[in-house]
Amino acid sequence: MKKYKPTSAGRRGMTVVSYGEVLTSTKNAPRKQLTKGMRSTGGRNSGGRTTNLYRGGGNKRTYRDVDFTYNKKDVPAVVESVEYDPFRSGFIALVLYKDGERRYVLAPKGWKKGDEFVVSETAKPKVGNRLPLGNIPVGTFVFNVELKPGAGARVARGAGTYVEVVAQDAGYTLIKLPSSETRRVISTAWATIGAVSNEEHRLITLGKAGRARHLGRRPKTRGSARNAVDHPYGGGEGRAPRGHKHARTKQGRPTGKGQKTRSPKKYSNVFIVTRRKPGKLMMNGGR
Repeated sequence: MKKYKPTSAGRRGMTVVSYGEVLTSTKNAPRKQLTKGMRSTGGRNSGGRTTNLYRGGGNKRTYRDVDFTYNKKDVPAVVESVEYDPFRSGFIALVLYKDGERRYVLAPKGWKKGDEFVVSETAKPKVGNRLPLGNIPVGTFVFNVELKPGAGARVARGAGTYVEVVAQDAGYTLIKLPSSETRRVISTAWATIGAVSNEEHRLITLGKAGRARHLGRRPKTRGSARNAVDHPYGGGEGRAPRGHKHARTKQGRPTGKGQKTRSPKKYSNVFIVTRRKPGKLMMNGGR
């Protein structure tokens, strides 16, 4: 992590990732053929209504088309560069396949220019290689995990995250998620060996409101400071307590404070072996 001298209130305590030590270059533009423009929604849906609060503004960003399907199998590839992606917390890598095609993929921790990998059922469990969960040894850390074969990676895509393979059982693989939940996934689903790069992302301290605005984050208003029509905590004379036994969201649904928020009839409940453990560890942002 890079720290600054406290030349101002905003600089005091501010930290950033030392990109020069991990990226191939901090000045190279992304490959144009693998990018596209993207408009900011400001947290609004197609009808113009705000569906995601406290979003808006921010710097203009170019979207990188990252490959999460990995449908080019048994073709070796080499890493050409490790780059920054403004749309995700982990780094991405520009890879060149042996047949001449280039793609962006999510980079695992430790990848550098010149490293090689392959997507194959017979691949060795080496960092960066991708293979079915049923072929991965127990105790291995993986990321970019599919939940349905061929549907693309869905689990463990954030910076520094990984999933542990804990058992193989009757056509299913048991994996332990970063939330401490243990889940069954069909063994023919694919995963990449290793952990997502940029593990220091969680240590970043923005330091000032301006950096949050550059990221498209607008100021947040406390629920207790709103009117009664706008939030369950709102209204009252002066500072009033929450007024509810359990914490709840703007829409009145339960949230945080160790409460169970998962739907009891969710379709994927049958795949959960051990529920995550809410409480002090989770609420403090721990693994």
